[in-house]
Amino acid sequence: MSTQTAIVGAGVMGEALLSGLVRAGRRVDDLMVGEKRPERARELEERYGVAVLANAEAARKADTVVLVVKPQDMADVLAEVSPQLRSGQLLVSLAAGITTAYIESRVPADVAVVRVMPNTPALVDEGMAAISPGSHCSEEQLAEVEQLMASVGKVLRIPERQQDAVTAISGSGPAYLFFVVESMIEAGVHLGLPRTTATELVIQTLVGSGKMLRETGTHPAILREQVTSPGGTTASALRELEVHKVRAAFLAAMEAARDRSRALAEGS
Repeated sequence: MSTQTAIVGAGVMGEALLSGLVRAGRRVDDLMVGEKRPERARELEERYGVAVLANAEAARKADTVVLVVKPQDMADVLAEVSPQLRSGQLLVSLAAGITTAYIESRVPADVAVVRVMPNTPALVDEGMAAISPGSHCSEEQLAEVEQLMASVGKVLRIPERQQDAVTAISGSGPAYLFFVVESMIEAGVHLGLPRTTATELVIQTLVGSGKMLRETGTHPAILREQVTSPGGTTASALRELEVHKVRAAFLAAMEAARDRSRALAEGS
């Protein structure tokens, strides 16, 4: 018997997960989407051939329900789907800051809950997802979520107490890197390069550097030192970054993201 999976919430991340599962060979008949907007529903039906239902109906029919909604919307969505949930079902949350305890207190007993922190590179199958089980989630169910998220990237199991830090590092992380890329492109234009040239230089430098980190396994400090000749151009640039306390700014930024993740859990 095949497992029916419902994705409730068909925004960017919801569609990324849906398309990843389809590319990974999941049968469309085993997938359904919970989506209220009629135009969006038609779009998904035409693009993927997947059944699009009301949230409550999707929750009732599925074995695994994946909630891909904003933290602010979680209470309303849980109120909508909870009456349809049953013991033994698997409920997966991709909402930042929302704890498994919060969800478990709003759904029937013995519904297994798993918390996931994904990120947007899932759109190109290079996502990083951290997963944490709730209080009564079996190894088999956790493995199912692992397989689910592996369709769009890498997966790491972590204790739930680390989820706020993960949100700050990998969940929000793509935005920090895009911000750095944007800043480097602007610097290239300021230094006299055409924008298209600056953009290509920066993006390929980022992609190449990431590949070096992943494939060599070398510590980033060593890779940085390999580029930094004594008294050279890179050394001059890095000195300016240290003068402007960029390292400290990154730490402060990620602490702020972690604190916001905690605040979301408290409903503020």
